[in-house]
Amino acid sequence: MEFLFDGDPAAPTTLLLAHGAGAAMDTPWMSTVADKLAARGLRVARFEFAYMAGRRSGGAKRPPPKVALLAEEYRAAIAALPVNGRLIIGGKSMGGRVASLIADDLHAQQRLAGLLCLGYPFHPTGKPETLRTEHLATLRTPTLIFQGMRDPFGTRGEVVGYALSQAIALHWLDDGDHDLKPRKRQTGLTLDDHLSSTAAAIARWASALE
Repeated sequence: MEFLFDGDPAAPTTLLLAHGAGAAMDTPWMSTVADKLAARGLRVARFEFAYMAGRRSGGAKRPPPKVALLAEEYRAAIAALPVNGRLIIGGKSMGGRVASLIADDLHAQQRLAGLLCLGYPFHPTGKPETLRTEHLATLRTPTLIFQGMRDPFGTRGEVVGYALSQAIALHWLDDGDHDLKPRKRQTGLTLDDHLSSTAAAIARWASALE
């Protein structure tokens, strides 16, 4: 298991992030998020699921495997990651969803402090009836979800009607898409603005976790 690290190795909180379904762990988006979180005092570790890592060695551009296999890979990444202090797991889109499926078991074992999702895929795009929210109704792990208001995987108008656990806090990004990017003409804001405010909010939330 290979990791990309950002931030102080002695930081009191380590944040383990997995990538989304179609992009690797070292995309500009993931790197920017990691840089901003590290600047806020967090140690950030990134890893790739095997199907994505295989593309680096000339493997076929296959879609992600079933989520149960990804969940086992995420557990393996946690086991391989040295951590001093509190651990938060999560990721971008699919990576956050996979983390959400294993979070409660680990939290009950006192192995992690929280769950972070950056653009949760509440449903496949164009299929709002196919929800990926059943486990979110009973989630017990302290959770922070950042969601763009016009995210095609779950707009604000859709998500407010879902039955979500009281352990979940939703942080909405004005006019954000699935990458949290706003349209500057509508808002006067940029993606960097949203990622900066996201990093600041994550740091505040993380520091308050037990």
